[in-house]
Amino acid sequence: MDPAAVSPPAARIGLRQLLMVLGDSLVEVQAAPAGLDVEIREVSLLDPEDPPTAQPDELVLVIGARGRAAFPALRAAGRDGAAAVVVKLDGPAQAAALSEAAAEAGVALLSLRSEARWEQVHALARAALDDAPPGEPGMGAEEGDLFSLAQTTAVLTSGIVSIEDAANRVLAYSRTTDSDEADDLRRRSILGWQGPEGYLAKLREWGVFQHLHSSDEVIGIDSHPELGIRRRLAVAIRSGDRQLGTIWVQEGSIPLSERSRQALLGAARVAALHLVRRRRELSDDVTLTRTLLAGLLDGSTGPQPLATHLGFDATRPAAVLGFSYGTTEAYETAEGVAAPELTHSEVTNLVSVHIAARHRSALVTQVDPRIYVLLPQLPRGIDTDTLRGWTQEITDAARRHLGLPLSGSVGCLVPGLGDVPESRREADRILDAMASAGVTVAVAALPDIQAEVLVSEILTLLSARPEIRDPRLTALLSHDSRHQGRLAETLLTYLNSFGDIRAAAAQLHVHPNTLRYRLRRAEQLTGLDLSRPDQRLLAMLQLRLPPTG
Repeated sequence: MDPAAVSPPAARIGLRQLLMVLGDSLVEVQAAPAGLDVEIREVSLLDPEDPPTAQPDELVLVIGARGRAAFPALRAAGRDGAAAVVVKLDGPAQAAALSEAAAEAGVALLSLRSEARWEQVHALARAALDDAPPGEPGMGAEEGDLFSLAQTTAVLTSGIVSIEDAANRVLAYSRTTDSDEADDLRRRSILGWQGPEGYLAKLREWGVFQHLHSSDEVIGIDSHPELGIRRRLAVAIRSGDRQLGTIWVQEGSIPLSERSRQALLGAARVAALHLVRRRRELSDDVTLTRTLLAGLLDGSTGPQPLATHLGFDATRPAAVLGFSYGTTEAYETAEGVAAPELTHSEVTNLVSVHIAARHRSALVTQVDPRIYVLLPQLPRGIDTDTLRGWTQEITDAARRHLGLPLSGSVGCLVPGLGDVPESRREADRILDAMASAGVTVAVAALPDIQAEVLVSEILTLLSARPEIRDPRLTALLSHDSRHQGRLAETLLTYLNSFGDIRAAAAQLHVHPNTLRYRLRRAEQLTGLDLSRPDQRLLAMLQLRLPPTG
């Protein structure tokens, strides 16, 4: 094995995540005896002339050895603790024999498409490792990566996405479940081939490249069946006046979504941050921005460091949006069950793409289990209704495209960055109430659910301070617990019904006389006097506390 071909130690990435990066356009899993959660730390090319060796946790690309000729490399990979081996196959019989050998060796076996190029796979795997944070498996849910961004953009546009650099080299692309959806240009681009010259000439003739070079607006390109090309949208990825690359969205078997152009604008702004980071021009700035943003949100850092760092006007209005999807458990999608770390990445990318399309200066960060959006230097005429609309778009998109019930809150508009902690606290108060008070709306500002927020905070105080609870109500709950009774439930339902016996009885599915008996029994057991307003008020609050177990 050529030592120069072995990648230096890097961050680790799970085989499952790497397969998502490479996609079924390039590789297929033939065997995975240890599952898809094995970790890869290095990537190497094994030439035919090299002795079959490997390194622990390595992805070995076996060049020029098809069929039985790949057996020695498989055995060596298993012996040396490699994570996976990639080979090219000549037919199903080879696949069965090599899969059996891989199972015996305890190493994953991937097959590379016959028309794909080894250097393409090596570059993509190397890029995925470079994007993974050191010491953590996965692809960096907080920062995300270009493949995850491409997939998010594909979901939002209902199209097939490719992200290219300024030299028209494909950097990342979305997954497709049906290979027939991808046209000839898409397949050639992913496999590292040059696009059809006739089509490229047409793009130059139509001024597409000139438009992308000079504008950040989305451009549409009609389908050309005679060239094997379907309809596309494209947008430049820009940093200032410089074009860093292009995002292309090809229409598949269904039309592109109505908001494809807006989603592309947001995706291009998010992609610009990734490409700048890849060039290592602002690698330290990314970390610094994250640190300053976190400090500003929690009030430990003043506004000036972030404003100076990013060139923001600290005296212009600002606001914070908050998002929560409640649990970190896996959730169901159209493609199956998504893991929690993919939830983080997909939701953060979705929020980033949507909000970047609406507000260029927006900053997105995740503070588990919530995602926050800082909207600095807002126009002075903007109002809460507008921000509520932006937030609603994001929660609708999460439900529509990810199948995820996302809750969104709109923090108060504040006059400048110095008051951002106040807006973040308000966003948190709303999310807390939405989680605990049974609020059914997906998006809210404080005026929408102010009563629910205040009641939720009062209940939090009661929960934390047992000494300010009425011991008679505590005794009533204990009695129900010991005797499987429903006296407390009956009392709360009665109070919530404004003392309407018949309405409360109907809600509990009991006869009104049964309800009257339960109320008298509750008073006899505890000494409560339901004719007194203060006792009724305290009962309404205290009986809403969650059970203590």
